[in-house]
Amino acid sequence: MPIPLKQTFTYQVNKDEAGFLRQGMRVAVPFGKSKIYTGIIYSIYNNNPPAYETKSIDQILDETPVITEIQIKHWEWLANYYMCTLGEIIRAALPSAFLLESETIISLASESEVDETNFTDEEFLVFEALQHQSMLHINDIRNILDRSNVVKVLDGLLNKKVIAVHEEVNDQYKPKLKRYLKLKAPYHTEENLRTLLDSLSRAPKQKEVLMTLFMMSAQEKKGVESVKLQKRSDTTASVIKALLEKDILEEYYIQKDRVQYSGDSASEIKTLNEAQEHAFSEIKESFVTHDVTLLHGVTSSGKTEIYVRLISEVIKTGKQVLYMLPEIALTTQLITRLQYYFADKVSVYHSKYSVNERVEVWNNVLDNKSKAQVIIGARSSMFLPFKDLGLIIIDEEHEGSFKQYNPAPRYHARDAGVVLANFHKAKTLMGSATPSLESYHNAKTAKFGWVELKKRFGNVLMPAIELVDIKEAHRKKRMKGHFSERLLEEINETLENKEQIILFQNRRGFSPIVECTTCGVAPQCPNCDVSLTYHQYKKELRCHYCGYHMAMLQDCMACGSNTLDTKGFGTEQIETELKSLFPKHAIARMDQDTTKGKHAYAKLIEKLENEEIDILVGTQMLAKGLDFRNISLVGVMNADNLLNFPDFRAHERSFQLLQQVSGRAGRTKKRGKVLIQTFNPYHQILQQVSTNNYEEMYEQQMEERYQYKYPPFYRTIKITFKDRGFEKMQKSSRWFAQALALKLHENVLGPEQPPVGRIRNQFITNILVKIPKKQSISKTKEIITKVQRSFDAIKEFSSVRVVVDVDNY
Repeated sequence: MPIPLKQTFTYQVNKDEAGFLRQGMRVAVPFGKSKIYTGIIYSIYNNNPPAYETKSIDQILDETPVITEIQIKHWEWLANYYMCTLGEIIRAALPSAFLLESETIISLASESEVDETNFTDEEFLVFEALQHQSMLHINDIRNILDRSNVVKVLDGLLNKKVIAVHEEVNDQYKPKLKRYLKLKAPYHTEENLRTLLDSLSRAPKQKEVLMTLFMMSAQEKKGVESVKLQKRSDTTASVIKALLEKDILEEYYIQKDRVQYSGDSASEIKTLNEAQEHAFSEIKESFVTHDVTLLHGVTSSGKTEIYVRLISEVIKTGKQVLYMLPEIALTTQLITRLQYYFADKVSVYHSKYSVNERVEVWNNVLDNKSKAQVIIGARSSMFLPFKDLGLIIIDEEHEGSFKQYNPAPRYHARDAGVVLANFHKAKTLMGSATPSLESYHNAKTAKFGWVELKKRFGNVLMPAIELVDIKEAHRKKRMKGHFSERLLEEINETLENKEQIILFQNRRGFSPIVECTTCGVAPQCPNCDVSLTYHQYKKELRCHYCGYHMAMLQDCMACGSNTLDTKGFGTEQIETELKSLFPKHAIARMDQDTTKGKHAYAKLIEKLENEEIDILVGTQMLAKGLDFRNISLVGVMNADNLLNFPDFRAHERSFQLLQQVSGRAGRTKKRGKVLIQTFNPYHQILQQVSTNNYEEMYEQQMEERYQYKYPPFYRTIKITFKDRGFEKMQKSSRWFAQALALKLHENVLGPEQPPVGRIRNQFITNILVKIPKKQSISKTKEIITKVQRSFDAIKEFSSVRVVVDVDNY
């Protein structure tokens, strides 16, 4: 069941249903007093009925299974490894259109005599609404009463026998139907047709539509689409409607896939250069002895071309390929490249696609159709029902976006992808210019295969990286806003050469803090322990944790003074400064605020490729594997806020991010330039970035990880406690930590509050469990589960929410 409960549930079916049903089919089943859910058949048996009285299923929703046997095995592994329920995985894995749930429908009871005098105000509002509408959904009633909990009001009306309540299941998936037109049968003879055309001499527009229809019928074998006919004959919908009403034309509908490829046919795969060819043959050799291989190729070394060669070999055997990327922005650029080589064999699957589109891709993969032989997607694409998977490519494998943090399942798509490939007996290729320390360690210890690609494509030199000391620049008053003289000098030179620039600032909004210079008070989020970020384009203060927002203040809330000043800077402020510094140039911004729509990424990337943008400002979305031909300068506005972060991965992540963003520069013939502004140019990580020294960073970080007992030498499980009451949250977490310490001793750290100790009005604290290599992970999880069971039995802690996150990186 798609609910967060650990066990499976038994329902009764008749003999015919039992013969028809198979594992992986969906059935609608009653659950609780009146709710109906979509359940997935796990098994059918006719002995050992459970101790409780079983209910009958409501209806069968599928004729064939929508989930494969391997998927169920993989999901069970995920539930077991990441300590969550199978229901939570089903909820995350299936497109929501597959999970039909009943909606509570409220209508007036048939008895007409109603005494309105003893209604409460809220009951009267519901009763009045039902006078105008025969039925209301429960969400409508929530909107009418402007409150989320409406059960008490409805109970009152039920007791007074004013309303009736029932559950209704609606199918969310609607196939896309296209309207086609054809001539009615009587007019198929030449005589009748001539008579018809003569009769239309006074209706030239209708006659024109018919003539166009004849012409198109000869060309279009599949039939004539209504929209195309209207366009081609340059007419209106009313003319076609008139022909339908006169019984001259008839309409019919054909179901169409929403995702159609209408481009050119597949092109020849490019020949690889010497370095790529060598890496390709090494990967093939590595796959003989290893199921997983890591391709460590510098930025712009042409890793994608190697992937393309591998994909073409795999799909010739009829097998499917999954190409996973961390960011939706990356899929936008890659779709075009893969469609160039594989045309209509490529399908895309990620959360920016509509529910209906995702259902269609799911069904195409399930039926092993050729149009879904190569799947590109973000982490959720791993849940698709592959029948015959031959290869998984995990590009930019170091990216933190592969990790799902909320809600459960809190899985890591890279690790779960390796297990999925294992179930399919497929191979996995991971690629990155800056591999995660775990993967690199696995490659070094021969757990994974390892292939290196050290040269950029076309032997272009790696970009020249220069560190700019802004501490010194501030002291000498040589800063223009947030730009050093050196950076402005390079920007001017690049613009004169008609080349493009990327500026990177890992904070969106205009300014992260607004402060009163009189009393020093900064507006805080009422629900979280963070200051509100100022967004200039909407003139509002916004919380990036819970979404709370308010209009920008004119005066200080504490002292009434109008001396409000902004501290710090985000992408929006950089964009504003650039517009005043370079008014004649096209400046754009790429962050969460500007890429909300489905095609927003694609539009921005297309503009940059067409050289309609001179300077692009953005957050880390820019740093991930995008390939732009005319970028010769990359500027990092402030590297320090990356380095000074309370996380054991801060230095590794900073190196990866700075190296990746630097890799966007000079990808064709000319060597690119990267300027990194910092208050501390002598920081070891920045020095390693400036010399492209991954190996030194790896050795240094591994030494620290070993010393302080962090991955890959120790596994970690983070247990988070959330409650509205600070005292209760502290007391419950202490109890949990002490209970764990009885068995796990010094490997239990905390409870400790995170940097942001309250989010959405809930106080937070964390316990970290470290698991040495020699200690059994499954035994440790059993201990945590037992403690959690005892914890759940304590009434005092019933409101405390416990979240378990395995491998919390």
